[in-house]
Amino acid sequence: MKEMVSGFSKKTKAEKAQWVAETFASNPAQTLEVFKTYTHPDPKVQELHDEFIENTLANYYLPFAVAPNFLIDHKVFAIPMVIEESSVVAAASKAAKFWADKGGFHTKIVGTEKVGHVHLNYFGPSEKLFAFFEAQQAAFEEALKPLTASMKKRGGGIRSLQLVDNTHKLEGYYHIALSFETKDAMGANFINSCLEQLAHDFSTKANEAFSAEEAPEVVMSILSNYVPHCTVRAWVSCPLEQLAYEGVDGATFAKKFCRAVAIAQAEPYRAVTHNKGIMNGIDAVVIASGNDFRAVEAGVHAFASRDGQYRSLTKAFITKTQELHFELEVPLALGTVGGLTALHPLVKQALDILGRPSAEDLMRITAVAGLAQNFAAVSSLVTTGIQKGHMKMHLLNLLNAEGASAEEKEALVAYFKDNTVSSAAVKQALNRLRQ
Repeated sequence: MKEMVSGFSKKTKAEKAQWVAETFASNPAQTLEVFKTYTHPDPKVQELHDEFIENTLANYYLPFAVAPNFLIDHKVFAIPMVIEESSVVAAASKAAKFWADKGGFHTKIVGTEKVGHVHLNYFGPSEKLFAFFEAQQAAFEEALKPLTASMKKRGGGIRSLQLVDNTHKLEGYYHIALSFETKDAMGANFINSCLEQLAHDFSTKANEAFSAEEAPEVVMSILSNYVPHCTVRAWVSCPLEQLAYEGVDGATFAKKFCRAVAIAQAEPYRAVTHNKGIMNGIDAVVIASGNDFRAVEAGVHAFASRDGQYRSLTKAFITKTQELHFELEVPLALGTVGGLTALHPLVKQALDILGRPSAEDLMRITAVAGLAQNFAAVSSLVTTGIQKGHMKMHLLNLLNAEGASAEEKEALVAYFKDNTVSSAAVKQALNRLRQ
């Protein structure tokens, strides 16, 4: 059995790497060499990366790419994307080019409200708790003003504060719900600071107003990553006669496309994979822009289940005027100031490439990336199939895994232009070439 380590966080970076390599790695020397290879040569740059998290050993690189030719609300963008899946950027770029001469993508911000809660236990008469809260609400709001002053100057701040009875969900459970406008900041630290201040003030005043046995108890205070009122809508539309795709006429393509999206609306097994494809595009932009993709993912999938069944995030239908309309509405709590946006050099570069967008602009761009990705995936599914394009993009990964030389790659890329790509086929073709 491996021995536990004491005081690991106090060790130097080199000592941490040495301990991990010697204790857990099958080849310690090779492990240390990999850590060294993926360490930035500029000590100042590396120090910046080391301080993002605890116990850093090296940097984990993902490709930074752009998908060009996006026409969004009559402006042209090249969208930065950070992702490891080989076909994502190519698919997004193909969708962008397809829609560029058909009016491009259109967007609308539906809402920007974010929320947080102070969660309470209270087992006394509900009317007494509500009377207490109503009497103290103005004092609670006044105590929060020092925390909200800077945000208020930028047009943000607390929008509402109310006590909610949740005892139908869980015995004795109430919460104080706050809604926030955080402008260009994602706002997690701001929201949590406000909630913790409110929790402290609530406890202090409640202990004065209630007996020790009856006093409400603060369980926790935390923002929510479910933001159903912080959403953006993105859509495309065009006449059916302009929709010919991969040799399929526009009317037939539109009918099959709409049916595929309807299946994802009705069938959760399909909806999960359908929405995963949307998140391929969204996550890639969220990561490139230095935002929290785990928070976005959690909120998006909760939104997809808001009526009690997990469903497609996109809708598609043919209008009475014989146009295909394809749209996505998705919750996106994003920021363009604070956090990594002020620290990570490539995040700064990504935002600069996008024209230094506001948070609302970034919501629009990110939603479009998700819609484009979904269009590309569903279009392939109802025409040529998903594997043809995906495996061609995956070809270089397969060749690299087999240790192919530059000359071998060039020959086999040409060969697989007219042949089906699979792991077995690549190995066979490479062996024939080498023989």
